[in-house]
Amino acid sequence: MSVPELPSVVWEPIVREALREDLGRAGDQTTDAVVPEGAQAAARIVARVPGIVAGLPMAAAAFRLLDERVEVVPRLRDGDAVTAGATIAEVSGPARAILTGERVALNILGRLSGIATLTRSVVDGVAGASVACTRKTTPGLRSLEKYAVRCGGGANHRFGLDDAVLIKDNHVAVAGGVAPAVARARAAVGHLVKIEVEVDDLAQLDEALSAGADAVLLDNMGPDDLREAVRRAAGSVVLEASGGISPETAPAIAATGVDVLSLGWLTHSAPSLDVALEIDR
Repeated sequence: MSVPELPSVVWEPIVREALREDLGRAGDQTTDAVVPEGAQAAARIVARVPGIVAGLPMAAAAFRLLDERVEVVPRLRDGDAVTAGATIAEVSGPARAILTGERVALNILGRLSGIATLTRSVVDGVAGASVACTRKTTPGLRSLEKYAVRCGGGANHRFGLDDAVLIKDNHVAVAGGVAPAVARARAAVGHLVKIEVEVDDLAQLDEALSAGADAVLLDNMGPDDLREAVRRAAGSVVLEASGGISPETAPAIAATGVDVLSLGWLTHSAPSLDVALEIDR
């Protein structure tokens, strides 16, 4: 699938910081000691297991930021499926830069491809509803991890607290109920800001609908309650199901008619895709 590129101004500082962390105070002592300064190398980045590719531009930058003479030729694009043993990209140029950048490049590529792969596994199993991630992301990596979700065919929930109003159960508890919480939010934000409210049961759903919420998050509701929520809302608001959704349960949740399935574990629990750099001898 084709995924719009993420501007480099967003992710390049993250790659730079990852390299800075890995190089530490003394640089790559192993490579600098073992590899002659003028040595050249050619290598392939390969997938050891099947999955969905995400993070190729960032992985390539890990090499090029060390030495702009390194050439990275992608054989796939972000969002593409890869089979076990297939080449994702070819890397050639100064050997020192390739070996020094290897771990950062693979960490980023593996992490983002793992998220994309997990997302695709859910997306492929549902119909009629979008699959969205949440703000449960690794600190400092939100833009990359949410990009990976898009590479897997998913959608993004809020990027930050300033995106929209999401009144959670703790907000409701402090505000004294769903209706007063929605009323205060409506009075405080502009007309372009959407207001979503989390509800735990159908009675709170009715309150949210009466209060004029734009979207309702149905938290940890079973299929029967979700179907009833869809019936009561009758298309008047966006309905989002969240809590306890897995690849196994997602199809049944989507079949209730809700608009969105949101899953925090797309980003906080995705295993990295096993990728490797193999030097051509």
